[in-house]
Amino acid sequence: MNIGTQITGKVKRVPVTEGQSVRVGQVLIELESAEWSAALAQADAAVSQARARLRQLREVQAPVAVQVVRQAQVNLDNARAQLRRNTDLFRQGFVGQAALDDVHKSVDLAESQLRSSQSQLDGTRVGGSDYAMAETALAQAMAGAAMAHSRLVYATIAAPVDGTLIDRAVEPGDVVQPGKALMVLSPAGKTQLVVQIDEKNLQLLAPGQKAVASADAYPEKRLTAELVYINPGVDVQRGSVEVKLDVPEAPAYLRQDMTVSVDIQVAQRSQAVLVASDALHDADRAEPWVLKVDGRHARRQPVRLGLRGGGFSEVLEGLRPGDLVLPAKTADIHDGSRLRAVLAAPVDTRPAWP
Repeated sequence: MNIGTQITGKVKRVPVTEGQSVRVGQVLIELESAEWSAALAQADAAVSQARARLRQLREVQAPVAVQVVRQAQVNLDNARAQLRRNTDLFRQGFVGQAALDDVHKSVDLAESQLRSSQSQLDGTRVGGSDYAMAETALAQAMAGAAMAHSRLVYATIAAPVDGTLIDRAVEPGDVVQPGKALMVLSPAGKTQLVVQIDEKNLQLLAPGQKAVASADAYPEKRLTAELVYINPGVDVQRGSVEVKLDVPEAPAYLRQDMTVSVDIQVAQRSQAVLVASDALHDADRAEPWVLKVDGRHARRQPVRLGLRGGGFSEVLEGLRPGDLVLPAKTADIHDGSRLRAVLAAPVDTRPAWP
């Protein structure tokens, strides 16, 4: 498991060493965080300011706006009463047209002031424009604070799971960036083998199949495994499928990123006719064949293959038990070549399965 950073920063402290066992949540890398702390403080202040603005709108501006509306309504009522009196006086000839016009203007002005104050009151209420702007400002400030907080959290890189550090490529003072592996953590718990299987063998695989594996560094030692996962996708670059196998009793010598060879038992048959895989010609094509020993000559013999593995292939048709075949890489021997027998050491033809 690769461990990296999500932000760019300067490494302040690396309190763990390569080979050390760590617990989930334990600090692995600490970045310089003064800048992020200051940004968080600034963001928190912006949140407080936005909340104060919203509180002021509810507790001060809204009540004041209510009083302004009431005052504007009183002014309008007074102006209309004055208009009614002056209209009567105008009809009786006690006031002139100019005085009446002034009163009309006072009524119009009072109505305008009432509409303006009502608009201001509506803006301070829930759903109003001023209230919506204050709520939006608060939401933006809270989002900025959340971002600043996350960046401050990212300044401390902790172990995601229990495990052992098998590689460390970072030191205090380094400037690190996202996308670069700074440490490699081998998770604790069950051990799995991850291997790539040729996609042509996909139809033979199924979860629960048993397997035998060996590390290339310890070829003489075998360990048992069980197929537990088959990736639903195919690697188009390599034409392979990733599978995972659980190792119930992992040996002490097994290490992260070791190269292993795995034989998966996809089926089992008794009394099968086997031929060494290195004796096959065109094994991956539609018409495989072998060079069969026919008396004193080599003859081309087509075969139909079944299961393959452990260096051997099952022959369904074309050979019988006891037939002799020649290795495919035997030089200067082809169909019809004359053969001469020589004494050789016996060969163990038993399969690799225990």
